[in-house]
Amino acid sequence: MIYTITFNPALDYIVSVEDFKLGMTNRTFEEKMLPGGKGINVSMVLKNLGYESTALGFIAGFTGEEIKSRVEETGCKAEFICLPKGMSRINMKLKSIDGTEINGMGPDIDKDSLSLLMSRLERLQKGDILVLAGSIPKSLPSSIYSEIMARLREKEILFVVDATKDLLVEALTYKPFLVKPNHHEIGEIFGVKLQKREEVIPYAKRLQEMGATNVLVSMSGEGAVLAAADGNIYHSPAPEGKLINAVGAGDSMVAGFLAGFLETGEYKKALSMGLATGSASAFSENLATRPEVEVLLKQMEG
Repeated sequence: MIYTITFNPALDYIVSVEDFKLGMTNRTFEEKMLPGGKGINVSMVLKNLGYESTALGFIAGFTGEEIKSRVEETGCKAEFICLPKGMSRINMKLKSIDGTEINGMGPDIDKDSLSLLMSRLERLQKGDILVLAGSIPKSLPSSIYSEIMARLREKEILFVVDATKDLLVEALTYKPFLVKPNHHEIGEIFGVKLQKREEVIPYAKRLQEMGATNVLVSMSGEGAVLAAADGNIYHSPAPEGKLINAVGAGDSMVAGFLAGFLETGEYKKALSMGLATGSASAFSENLATRPEVEVLLKQMEG
């Protein structure tokens, strides 16, 4: 079974505005509201690819109930813990100006609720996959991912970590099966600027040396690099297509990689599946579907 954890889920409010002006009243001509959060995205894309998972995490207030409802509408299994106070965040994403967004803070996670999550994680068994993805509220320590991994390490679970800075680096001690920084994030860890796939390779290897089994580095239009557990470096340019919505593309790559690896057991094919899935989300208004991924895989193979 695959489990995902999203500590700080959100409702993503995606709006389009013509000729946006600061300090003025702007009106939308298109808007959409979706359940958001990296772990949730991974679960929804896995469902689209034919794989079941359970979405774990914390919700609060009326926004939290809406997140849970919308996740379940996609067919995903949701087992969120309801916090006693606060409300889940709303993230506003301005589609007219790519990359412009305002993200909410999210509710505080109390000790009792965190203990309840830890108890639920105890049911995981050998061979299960646990995806730890995204940011955490300020009420939790930056070591929370590594604390979870330390607690479950004897269960021989496959950990997947998609996070930044300390969350990622501290998790490396527990030898995660997969980490997926983008090229900006891996550059930030090592204090360098990386733009080409060849430039990423030595730093991906360094993350392996620090404990990661597989290091998958997403690079937007440049493609992706995989430092794999079999000792090989695989890399590929991105398939051709028009960028429509980059939100969730990295999470889709994680889901695609896992699906590809579960289907074939081959790292090269898992990379291709991950890259095609991430690109399919980027080329669409919504998260990738299996038919969209298959089209891009054929393009990449051709």
